[in-house]
Amino acid sequence: MPEKENNFPPLPKFIPLKPCFYQNFSDEIPIEHQVLVKRIYRLWLFYCATLAVNLIACLAWWIGGGSGANFGLALVWLLLFSPCSYVCWFRPAYKAFRGWLAAIGFFQTSVGAAVVMLFPAIMFTMSAAVMAIVIMKVHRIYRGSGGSFQKAQTEWNNGTWRDPLSREAQFNNFSGNSLPEYPTVPTYPASGSQWP
Repeated sequence: MPEKENNFPPLPKFIPLKPCFYQNFSDEIPIEHQVLVKRIYRLWLFYCATLAVNLIACLAWWIGGGSGANFGLALVWLLLFSPCSYVCWFRPAYKAFRGWLAAIGFFQTSVGAAVVMLFPAIMFTMSAAVMAIVIMKVHRIYRGSGGSFQKAQTEWNNGTWRDPLSREAQFNNFSGNSLPEYPTVPTYPASGSQWP
């Protein structure tokens, strides 16, 4: 495929950085899948907007007397997770659809090369599918453990999340005890005597 000039992310001319990726839905994605890929792209944009709104909310919390650490974490999340989610989540899905188009179109030129090109297309498709399955499994685990929006809201209103005993019990559920507990102190033979 001919090299095309990178166009994403669209950056203003005064910024000395250049776009890193080429992205064109009408050129690279088969017409029957363009709507789906555009929805995935909009979902990624919504995720980035959510991270930006979270940053503003954490700033408001900090100004209102809350912890500034949350603002710092929200800033890190926005700066780190936005590009990482694009590269690690959206691009594999985009490449899967683009890879199928390139491989199928190349069957007219070289069948052998097209067959080889199908391998990354299949792998990108599997990667995108497994990512979706993993997200659904994590959601099921959360729902299966009794977690719900209503339960979280009740715990928030009751102040359970602030209770040190409750937090310690939750921590121990995930980390376990750090040292084994012995019922008695072990005894050792006196110095100079022989071990049994």
